[in-house]
Amino acid sequence: MEILVEYLAKGFITMLSISLPCVLVAAGIGLVVGILQAVTQVQEQTIAAAPKIIAVFLTIIILGMLYIRILTEYFTEGTNLAFNVITRSANYVLPEDYYFHSKPFASEMKDTIKRGDNIDRIMKNPGKIPWSEQQFKDKYTPRSKGADPRPNFIETNRMLGR
Repeated sequence: MEILVEYLAKGFITMLSISLPCVLVAAGIGLVVGILQAVTQVQEQTIAAAPKIIAVFLTIIILGMLYIRILTEYFTEGTNLAFNVITRSANYVLPEDYYFHSKPFASEMKDTIKRGDNIDRIMKNPGKIPWSEQQFKDKYTPRSKGADPRPNFIETNRMLGR
């Protein structure tokens, strides 16, 4: 378990090492622009935002290859840990007959469909429309084909507001 916690800590360090230069550049540019705005008494929001965006963009361009190398090493270590270390450790792997003796999801896997006449009729007639109640079966009229067709069951219910 300590291997996974150590890998999580390395992930936080990786995240900080990638984001810290960009944040420091943005803070430094913001401080310089803030001082210049205080001296000149120009209080415009866009003046502060544009240099920060440009500086952070340049920082990402300059340090991009370093970021790619850091992320590649982190990904390689993670896949090595997942496929070589953890799978060979007896502490992390369940025995192959684990689910044979226990049913972990048995309470969630209840059969909600009660088999009866309706289900058997549906299974024997796969192309027929299953009716939940007799009143819907009585109201259904197949759509007539012609110049002025009558609305079908769904259209009739929409028109009648049911």
